[in-house]
Amino acid sequence: MKILSSFMAANVEGSDRISYTYSEIDKESGKILGQPKKESFVVLDGELLGHITAVRDYVRRHKLQEE
Repeated sequence: MKILSSFMAANVEGSDRISYTYSEIDKESGKILGQPKKESFVVLDGELLGHITAVRDYVRRHKLQEE
């Protein structure tokens, strides 16, 4: 079984990408099988792009505005 441990969205050279880390565990014993693995992909799905844009806009509006 794969367990997601972290992910990040980034804009690299004009395209949105998701990088993520996961661990594989034995679903019977819970034992971790090997080291965490890292992977990434370019986001092509329109719905996912919309979610990334919504988070990015939220951060700009609520966290980057001067008080």
